[in-house]
Amino acid sequence: MSSLPLVIVFSPWWAAIGAPLANHLWQSTLFAAAAGLLTLLLRRNHAKARYWLWFTASAKFLIPFSLLVSMGSHLGWSKVPGTTPPGLFLMLQGIGQPFAPASQSYPTVPAPTNGLALITRALPTLLLVAWLSGFAAVLFFWLSRVRRMAAATRGAVPMQSGREFDTLRCLERQAGLANPVGLIISKSALEPGILGIFRQILVVPSGISDRLTLAQLEAILAHELCHVLRRDNLAAALHMLVEALFWFHPLVWWLGARLVDERERACDEDVLRRGSDPQVYAESILKVCEFYLESPLFCAAGVTGSNLKKRIEVIMLHRTPVNLSFGRKLVLSSVGFIAVAVPFVFGLLHATQTRAQSQPLDKGETAAVFESVSIHEDKTASGMFGFGWFSSETFTANGATLQQLIREAYGVEDDQILGGPDWVRTGRYDIKAKMAGGVADELRKLNTDEGEFAYLHTLQPLLADRFKLALHHETRQVPAYVLVVAENGPKLQEAKPGDTYPNGMKDLDGHGHGDIMRFGRGLLTGQGISIRQLVKGLSKQHLDRLVVDNTGLKGKYDFTLQWTPDVSGSAGPSLFQALEEQLGLKLEPRESPVEVLVIDNIEKPSEN
Repeated sequence: MSSLPLVIVFSPWWAAIGAPLANHLWQSTLFAAAAGLLTLLLRRNHAKARYWLWFTASAKFLIPFSLLVSMGSHLGWSKVPGTTPPGLFLMLQGIGQPFAPASQSYPTVPAPTNGLALITRALPTLLLVAWLSGFAAVLFFWLSRVRRMAAATRGAVPMQSGREFDTLRCLERQAGLANPVGLIISKSALEPGILGIFRQILVVPSGISDRLTLAQLEAILAHELCHVLRRDNLAAALHMLVEALFWFHPLVWWLGARLVDERERACDEDVLRRGSDPQVYAESILKVCEFYLESPLFCAAGVTGSNLKKRIEVIMLHRTPVNLSFGRKLVLSSVGFIAVAVPFVFGLLHATQTRAQSQPLDKGETAAVFESVSIHEDKTASGMFGFGWFSSETFTANGATLQQLIREAYGVEDDQILGGPDWVRTGRYDIKAKMAGGVADELRKLNTDEGEFAYLHTLQPLLADRFKLALHHETRQVPAYVLVVAENGPKLQEAKPGDTYPNGMKDLDGHGHGDIMRFGRGLLTGQGISIRQLVKGLSKQHLDRLVVDNTGLKGKYDFTLQWTPDVSGSAGPSLFQALEEQLGLKLEPRESPVEVLVIDNIEKPSEN
């Protein structure tokens, strides 16, 4: 079962859902840890400063950094493209998305057994069911408490006079509250509390003024009015949403406890600041606890929440909190700015890099590779159809389509080229381009693998200049065949370095070296061939979709593969069976995350 994590990480559902969610949880956890460190720095300051830090950490779970990255990337597209330092971009990408799925390169992942394949297919459904179950349980928990609260306040009547009413209106005038808070009397045994999020109402139990002195009643109502002024019920409701969505993360429940602690302490500090006597205020809280029950709802702010013993001790000590100094304000502002700016700048840099990749090159860059280029559209399709070939200094193509040219220039397959008009795939061109002398000399110094790669990539500036090709890269889920090592494989014969194959296949110059692969009907022969070359050949010649190498085999091999072409009623192995039986490799059809090229602009060239 040791291969299960790798199979999961490189499965399509992980690329689509798992990796983004893992990134979001990792970033939100780190953000909360940073907020916790800042609260230690502010432990002698006002509780409301620490409260808003904890609330920001909670709200971060609802705001993924990817949203800021997206905003930056959209802004980046409207700016003049520039050159992004690759080191900086890769560093930001690695920090921001440590769980990013693979795109262009495919790591070695063992072929899943039947059991692993079953688990991989079932895991997304199982995880979704588990999350929905937890989400429903949390909602049921909160709804049951809402029903309890509704039952307790059923039959409550508005109050328009009396000591509670007069005291509340007096406190509202002192606080400068424009809209008066509704006041209702409940026959329940619940403590005084604020109900509602946007239209807030103060619920007080009947007979409370008989149990509290006027000074104690003023202190209790002043505390509740602080909750109104601070909009604590709205903040609590938002955190309840966080708890419902991320119920599986212990940190969100710990954040909830911190929010209640600092919320109540902030209100305590405000009540004392407005002139209430600490001993009277502490006695009023204890009397409420003696006669009444705590509110069952997190978003129905009362007076008895948090650690009561610790709150009473702090109230009685009545230490005046220290105002935030300029230095600490600067630290908080800087941290907030960095938290927003870093993902935003990352999106801006990513868009700039993508935009720069998508811009057509100017003629000076093309001239640095080719000293002359001749292009004619083959309107009669009289030329020999095909991509083309390189000689030592010349590239020649007869009847080549733009899709063929793009495919070879960027080392991709047809399924990885998206967008563009229909003539990209149907129009054919005859091209003859002569390389600049210095470029040809440098290319001749390269070995076979490096030379093939470099020669083909010289076509990129030609396409950008003469066809005004502009494109960008994306990672998408596309149907593909994934080539893996079969259960009884591999069965490949490794090529020996320096083997000149005197009796083997010969190239056009009559040499019998490696890197030669020949295709026939139901026959594929390789001589010193890498798996990358085999995959490319299978994609081009014999299969109707992209083939992705997931074997992890890095050597070069000699092989002969024989199969029976798809003919009705024919006997013999299919290509899929032959690969498994003769080479010990297996093709698995599945959707896979693949880097694709999206054509943003392309134009027909002027002939010369």
